[in-house]
Amino acid sequence: MFEEKKKETQALPLVHRVDLDDSVAVALSPLPKGTELVVGSIRVTVQEPIEPYHKVALRDHALGQLVTRFGAPIGRAIQPIFAGTHVHVHNVETCLSGPKTYSFQPNQPRPQLGSEHVKETFMGYLRQDGRVATRNEIWVVPTVGCVANICEQIALKCRTKFAERIDTVRAMTHPLGCSQLGDDLGSTRRVLASLACHPNAGGVVFVALGCESNQIDALLPETQGLLPERVRVIRAQVEEHEIDAGVRAVEELVEVMDGDHREPRPVSDLVIGLKCGGSDALSGLTANPLLGTITNRVASAGGTVLLTEIPEIFGAEHLLLQRAANREAFDALVNLVNGFKEYFIEHKQPVHENPSPGNIAGGITTLEEKSLGAVQKAGTAPVMDVIGYGQRVRKSGLTLLEAPGNDAVSGTALTAAGATLVLFTTGRGTPLGFPAPTVKIASNSSLAQRKRAWIDYDAGGVLSDGMGTVADDFMAKLLALASGQPTCSEVNGEGSIAIWKRGVTL
Repeated sequence: MFEEKKKETQALPLVHRVDLDDSVAVALSPLPKGTELVVGSIRVTVQEPIEPYHKVALRDHALGQLVTRFGAPIGRAIQPIFAGTHVHVHNVETCLSGPKTYSFQPNQPRPQLGSEHVKETFMGYLRQDGRVATRNEIWVVPTVGCVANICEQIALKCRTKFAERIDTVRAMTHPLGCSQLGDDLGSTRRVLASLACHPNAGGVVFVALGCESNQIDALLPETQGLLPERVRVIRAQVEEHEIDAGVRAVEELVEVMDGDHREPRPVSDLVIGLKCGGSDALSGLTANPLLGTITNRVASAGGTVLLTEIPEIFGAEHLLLQRAANREAFDALVNLVNGFKEYFIEHKQPVHENPSPGNIAGGITTLEEKSLGAVQKAGTAPVMDVIGYGQRVRKSGLTLLEAPGNDAVSGTALTAAGATLVLFTTGRGTPLGFPAPTVKIASNSSLAQRKRAWIDYDAGGVLSDGMGTVADDFMAKLLALASGQPTCSEVNGEGSIAIWKRGVTL
């Protein structure tokens, strides 16, 4: 795939076609009317102005005919489309519908991942349970939104006070934990427990109110693996001065953490979360395939990679299903994809109400197109496991994680599952960051240059410099970030969480 991309870019750096059978190409720069395009053996004259990152038809499409990109359908023509004209939401519609039936093919050939990156290392914190952290922080976790501001005040007082001894103090503020029922309450409790068990949390302070639905005595048993000496509990309705009590609790944990230190650790100890947000039509050509290469490198070295945003694989799920390592993983992924579609349908919503306005402005037309670009982040690694929302990762290799596409919710789910780095690709830009170090990768150099305070890495060079060169450079950057170099999000004080609420509110 990348061989053809590099060849075509060198021949004419105006448009980019992914697959030889694609019926459209993406403009890499403005295409004035009358521009002559040569794409492989195809010659096309541009019939109308085409904006950067938007698609131009490489051939005529009859009404109802499939439009293809990434070697797969991205929708059907809702009016005749002529070669050289703009292809977008005005003349293409989605083909997506409800749940589908899939067939497991156990003997299907699967790509082999190399192991040349097994010897790469980073400087991490080895925890007693064998997991390795990329940061050594104290996380202040409210059981309920009523005490969220108390947690923030505790963290604020302690960040500067202990800045020379630990990386930071974070408040995991959220508005939930009360007026919830059944599975909805259980889901909130599970996510908070999993966040508290994150390896980057060298110490945890739980702040409870006392009368909330999410009782601290019910939450603590779900934090299996947390060492008692690294946990403190503040009950706000009992304490005379709850913020002072919280500060004392943090100070006690800092004393416990004084012996923590970084040491060389292999890439196999990394747990990487994959995310995209504010995508454009270049995301599936540069930043997302770059993450795919990193996925292959980390997985081949024995590390762990998490892919989520399940509604944003609709239309591309077949690429992941054919890589299921076994029948159990295949069935779980089918149930996950179809279950999400049923979730939309039950709420009387279409399964294809995506891409966002920003995605559309960036040249993405349908959910299929967005998904085919998004799954590039998973490389060619086999799907080893599928886990539910709020669960923690349990196998090395590639895992699919249940969570919606919403940036804040899915980023929180990746962190709760154990991601010690979140790799976040974007074509439009976003300042959002999560408690795990969040690495922003721009799909285009224009964004990287314009938003230097947001973007950690410019993937725009993939088209000009080739994937191998850029991937080597980016991998070195990741190892430095995992070793303690701060991300832009960390410098900017970003570290939000958002919990997926699916039930009624009392």
